[in-house]
Amino acid sequence: MSELTSQFFHPTDIATTLQRVTSAAVELIDGVDYADVLLISGADTFRSVAATGQVAIDLDGVQHRFREGPCLDAAIEDGVTRCDDLSEDERWPRFAKSAIAAGVHGMLSFRLYTHNSRMGALNLFAGRRGVFTAEVEALAAMLATQAAIALIADDKELQFRSALASRDMIGQAKGMIMERFNVDANRAFELLKKLSQDANIRLVDVAAELIARGADPTTTK
Repeated sequence: MSELTSQFFHPTDIATTLQRVTSAAVELIDGVDYADVLLISGADTFRSVAATGQVAIDLDGVQHRFREGPCLDAAIEDGVTRCDDLSEDERWPRFAKSAIAAGVHGMLSFRLYTHNSRMGALNLFAGRRGVFTAEVEALAAMLATQAAIALIADDKELQFRSALASRDMIGQAKGMIMERFNVDANRAFELLKKLSQDANIRLVDVAAELIARGADPTTTK
């Protein structure tokens, strides 16, 4: 575990980080045969990432189809969902039938993050009953924390890059207006804001359209 933790101090991409987490879950926890991260966006976009086997991806698909299962419960409602024996659990009858048929008898899922309409869960699939003891759950929680930190950091970086890109685009449009109409920076920005308000369009979208049209406000829709 200490070796895995040390790896997170070295910069890497989000896909590699999540793959390390799911691979570690299978390697470190006796009885866990598969692991993955399920990312949910909006009402109908489900994506399995860093899966250690096709069974994990297939069972995520089953949960998507039936709208039931431990991964969904963890991501959307409970935070942590544990099932020691799917044959005895009545919470997800259709999912349980498919999971048992695929050789999965136990599940442990952790919510990783929620942001707006996006959610994520780390999911561990066990091929036998009774794998998920309190000790195992504590170890898995540490892995889930690593994955959660990576996802949140990646989301923040994307937001930061988007903000920088928006700022640069607005600055470019403002500069074009200043040059075209011989106004100062404040006046150019006020013109941009008025166009945004009048058209009920985001400021950055107005800027993008002005750049595309050559910074002539009279041509903006």
